[in-house]
Amino acid sequence: MEQATEQLEGRHPVIEALKSGRELNKILLAEGVEGGSSNEILARAKERGIVVQRVPKAKMDSIATTRNHQGVIAYLAAKEYAELEDILQAAQNSPRPGLIVVLDEIEDPFNFGSILRTADGAGAHGVVIPKRRAVPLTATVAKSSAGAIEHIPVARISNVSQTLELLKKAGYWVVGTDVEADLLYHQADMTQPTVLVIGNEGKGLGEVVKKRCDYLVRLPMIGQVQSLNAGVAAGILLYESVRQRGSKK
Repeated sequence: MEQATEQLEGRHPVIEALKSGRELNKILLAEGVEGGSSNEILARAKERGIVVQRVPKAKMDSIATTRNHQGVIAYLAAKEYAELEDILQAAQNSPRPGLIVVLDEIEDPFNFGSILRTADGAGAHGVVIPKRRAVPLTATVAKSSAGAIEHIPVARISNVSQTLELLKKAGYWVVGTDVEADLLYHQADMTQPTVLVIGNEGKGLGEVVKKRCDYLVRLPMIGQVQSLNAGVAAGILLYESVRQRGSKK
């Protein structure tokens, strides 16, 4: 999975980044590195909800750009993440019904960037991604978003299914995509506060996530390929919401 091109190496730089509140996508810690400053890194990362992954030292050596990584590498995010509560508040303060995009384990940075660009164009209030098994805000995502990354907030959450339940309690209706759904995409009501859930490029939505959706919809497929690129599918659903709500800015 693609990571940010900018990385910090060494215990002291990573600790200082954690202390200063720098936005980090992930921290790699070499297997066998214990005690001392590594404990501080683990504690501070846990406090801030940053994923720490243990990897073999040989892999660390191959990833590092210097010889002084000391068993610690941190990946910097291309932009500061938002809080889910901030996205909900922005939607509540908006004259338009809430529109939030939840990405269920999207792994391709180009898809992610494309979705950010379309979400901004369609007036979505924010995008939500999981902390694990999904591409974070990397340099490639930023570039492929064509600047949209600066205009649409992105929140990272620990559990997609639990987050959907929270959004439903906040008054949102959840629309997910599934190739075997009975409803066509335009048959779901998106004039109300809506969450659009886009699944992984290969396996689609997870079964638990599907059960959290109020509507499962499909896109009509006439050709031989029975699924669309995640970025394209997201674009169709986002602009269907624009159509239903009226295209006035």
